[in-house]
Amino acid sequence: MNKTRCTWPGTDPLYVAYHDTEWGVPVYDDAKLFEFLILETFQAGLSWITVLRKRENFRKAFDDFDYKKIAKYDEVKFDELIQNAGIIRNKLKIKATISNAIAFMEIQKEFGSFSNYIWGFTNGKPIKNNWNLLSEIPAVTKISETISKDLKKRGFKFVGPTVIYAHMQATGMVNDHLKECFRYHEV
Repeated sequence: MNKTRCTWPGTDPLYVAYHDTEWGVPVYDDAKLFEFLILETFQAGLSWITVLRKRENFRKAFDDFDYKKIAKYDEVKFDELIQNAGIIRNKLKIKATISNAIAFMEIQKEFGSFSNYIWGFTNGKPIKNNWNLLSEIPAVTKISETISKDLKKRGFKFVGPTVIYAHMQATGMVNDHLKECFRYHEV
């Protein structure tokens, strides 16, 4: 039986699997939130499928997205990453990943966890939207603008409101599945 789903993944098996199993599922685990944040920052200016296809390469290159290790990366590790053809080799984004790991841990110290911090913007629960068409889904919202400003104030880079809204969608802070999508009621 064919399921009705959002149209954006098309028929690409990787994209469909991501849509069907991950996108929009609420994430409260700091390690997973950091992974999505890093992937979203690398996606800035590119398509998500590009990043998704390189996800496992990113996982290997960035020590399984271990923010404690990433925060300690030195020039040798930076040079290794810039040479890694399996990832997006953007110097500024790689440097941002390192500084974002440090800022991430500062938030953990202040709030007990990054999850407490980020979910605090939605009172700890997902915002359930009611979209009928892909064209109705915004790229930016007031909340993503607020989070973006706050993260930048805390030293984060590549966290504009569009990146943050994509992060909110990916981690289930908002349910932006179309109403007719079978995942809409599941998440």
